[in-house]
Amino acid sequence: MKPDKPGRRPSKKQNRRESAPKPDSEDQPKPRRRGDSKAGRRKKRTHDPVPESKKTEVRFEKDEPVRLNKYIAAAGVCSRREADQLISGGKVSVDGELVTEMGFKVKPRQKVVVDGHEVQPEEFVYILLNKPKNTITTTSDEKDRTTVIDVIENATGKRVYPVGRLDRNTTGLLLLTNDGELAHRLMHPSYKIRKVYQVETDQILTDDQLTQLRNGVTLEDGLARAYKVDRHQTLANVVRMSIIEGRNHQVKRMISAIGAEVMSLKRVIYAGLTIGDLRNGKWRNLTRNEVFELRQLTKLLDKKSLKL
Repeated sequence: MKPDKPGRRPSKKQNRRESAPKPDSEDQPKPRRRGDSKAGRRKKRTHDPVPESKKTEVRFEKDEPVRLNKYIAAAGVCSRREADQLISGGKVSVDGELVTEMGFKVKPRQKVVVDGHEVQPEEFVYILLNKPKNTITTTSDEKDRTTVIDVIENATGKRVYPVGRLDRNTTGLLLLTNDGELAHRLMHPSYKIRKVYQVETDQILTDDQLTQLRNGVTLEDGLARAYKVDRHQTLANVVRMSIIEGRNHQVKRMISAIGAEVMSLKRVIYAGLTIGDLRNGKWRNLTRNEVFELRQLTKLLDKKSLKL
């Protein structure tokens, strides 16, 4: 620092800087603020989506009834406060009788219906698997081959089922759940669930062949059209093909119809879900937000449809 000229008074900024205590000085401890404890100084965490495995459980102790809002929340529909809104709004019935009373309690084996859908405080399980090769998409196999259930063994104590099918040597995203109503809607053609595949072919497809896939090719069970087809950014003989239908071996048959052959096939997107960095043969539980998005996609119970 340059010395001040004779007769020149130090600036206010310099005075403040020179008189301020050094915060890291050993003989000058940091001032302690009110409520400043070890726990209080921790960085605040943002609230991540709650996994389905962390949902509130309802346990009927000795057949004692539980509050209706807790029952609905445990079924994964919404929070207790939002359940109160549904009850007061006349959207909940118990054993066929409309219930609008706050604090109403339900007993075991009573039928609770929310907006026309029966709900249960059963913990539904939603598993996203990156299916490996040489794996059968069934719950069991008479030839004792490896199934997707074998791959997720010990994932949950509940019995889950694959949503749709992937061929034995097709890899990629597969959803498994015990939520029968959601699974049924995801597989039903009327909901137009989008599926995206990464397709490796035995040749580099021409622009004309890609146009044929977009316009539709004739198969033995009718016309089949790709919703979208794009070339891979770096691999010349790989395309990403998006379809809405879910016919057996549809992608392979469509590629065959344009004079090429599929060498490998991987599903990378299903109903908005993506594999991300999930390694081959590994699985994870869906987040609560992902489940809500699936329900919204299939017009099942979700906050938007319930106007919450």
